[in-house]
Amino acid sequence: MGWTTGACATAAAKAAAVGVFTGEIPPSVAITLPRGDMAEFIIHDGALRAYAASATVIKDAGDDPDVTDKAAITTEVTQAPPGHGISFHAGEGVGIVTKPGLPIPPGEPAINPVPRQMIAGTLHDAAAIYGEASDFRVTISVAGGAELAKKTWNPRLGIEGGISILGTTGIVRPYSCSAWIASIHRGIDVARAARLPHVMGATGATSEAAVRAHYDLPEIACLDMGDFAGGLLKYLRTHPVPRLTLAGGIGKMTKLAQGALDLHSRRSQVDFARLATWAGEIDADGAAVGAANTALEALEICGPRLAGAVAERALKTVQETLRDARIETEVAVVSRTGEILAIAR
Repeated sequence: MGWTTGACATAAAKAAAVGVFTGEIPPSVAITLPRGDMAEFIIHDGALRAYAASATVIKDAGDDPDVTDKAAITTEVTQAPPGHGISFHAGEGVGIVTKPGLPIPPGEPAINPVPRQMIAGTLHDAAAIYGEASDFRVTISVAGGAELAKKTWNPRLGIEGGISILGTTGIVRPYSCSAWIASIHRGIDVARAARLPHVMGATGATSEAAVRAHYDLPEIACLDMGDFAGGLLKYLRTHPVPRLTLAGGIGKMTKLAQGALDLHSRRSQVDFARLATWAGEIDADGAAVGAANTALEALEICGPRLAGAVAERALKTVQETLRDARIETEVAVVSRTGEILAIAR
């Protein structure tokens, strides 16, 4: 495993804050990741100036083929006037959001919500230790980030000038397709052996938590499907369970609804023309949906009715893939905040 850009930027922010308060950049720092784990980072460079300091972490993506592996991520922390709070700014190599439909509004640096929370929490804790106020300007830079961004979806998504600072857990897990699919198969085997009446496959942690809570499912019933809807469904075709719930956000469920079984952004994309047609069928603004930048933006235009239309069509894909397997199936579309927007049965 490795570390996300968000975790690296957080570690650099902590080191810089210590530099502001003590006049020395520490050689290493430990931070708390979103799920409570501790992680230690080596600080490779640092600089001090009046009321400000910067520190650099070299990203280690582990065995994941991440374009930002070995990138130098620098966070500068500058003390701001009382009452300023914590503000985020894009330095060289970090993109700016220019289109709606992303978790960060246009005009803001492409620093996603969880990294912002991690950095803010770390700075609050550091300020409290030294008896200082939590008023800072935080500027993140990535050496060569503008070139790295050309190898990502950022230009198509309207993120200009560099990469995004990402991560929801702080940890990068090696992206091995065969290993992941094998893990899904083993999860199904265990669920069948335990004679579970209901299992769930989710694209991510938010969807899993929402559906698990909704049905009070045990952990053993939750399959970390990720992008591999086909890997899960094809195995279930010959290794059935009594009941299956498939869950994900509007983007991945839209791709499933359009017939894709591999939901990774490199191998399938949302067809906005088809999505616009579906919007028109529910008396929504199809033209606006057709011009949307992301499926999330389309959802914001149409509301939960679009989630219902997507869930119905995704359910058809699921049933067609399962063929004659005797499995009671349903599809849930979940919001970024963990609200179940629609369930099709």
